Amino acid sequence: MSTENSSDKKLLGIGILTAFAASLCCITPILALISGASGIASVFSWMEPFRSYLIAVTLTVLGFAWYQKFKPVAASKIDCACDENGAITRKSEFLKSRRFLAVITAFAVPTLAFPYYSQFLYPKKINQMPAISSGKIQKIKFTVSGMTCSGCEEHVKHAVYQLPGIIEVKADYESGTTSIQYDHNQSDKTAIIKAIDATGYTVTEGTATQNSKPH
Repeated sequence: MSTENSSDKKLLGIGILTAFAASLCCITPILALISGASGIASVFSWMEPFRSYLIAVTLTVLGFAWYQKFKPVAASKIDCACDENGAITRKSEFLKSRRFLAVITAFAVPTLAFPYYSQFLYPKKINQMPAISSGKIQKIKFTVSGMTCSGCEEHVKHAVYQLPGIIEVKADYESGTTSIQYDHNQSDKTAIIKAIDATGYTVTEGTATQNSKPH
């Protein structure tokens, strides 16, 4: 195989790696939920500031690769990946084809977009109001560090909803806050903080208001 074709394969490899890396901070929470290792959910949250650069690299690589496939090539420069008998091998032919590039693109683009649909992969909460003690409703708002996308929000919400007496959980990664309404006869602030911290995200501050009315 020619040096040019080898370089193309390396370039596509870089594109796949950057696409995966760009969404790793949101892929990890899903993997953590599936594996039961919730604590690893925020391991790659530090990569979020680099996400836009990784996306730019991926799109540049894919754009260049497609340009290479469609640009005119002089007959004298067309390479032939041949075996000892002079026949073009099917593997080499496929790796140089637009079909292979389409497969790479079909993997890279959904991977890049993963943070925008990852929340739909979480189990849906059954909207069932818990038994609530009269006058014991409390609302608390936490500052939570480590959330980087809507998938992170769903991971935090899923963890808190496992506690008894939880009425409503609203998480917002953009503001880094999580608001929770609950019956404090069934759960308390300490239990909620422990549930959030167990996901790998960290509660740094919390304020509470008693006797809130459920929605």
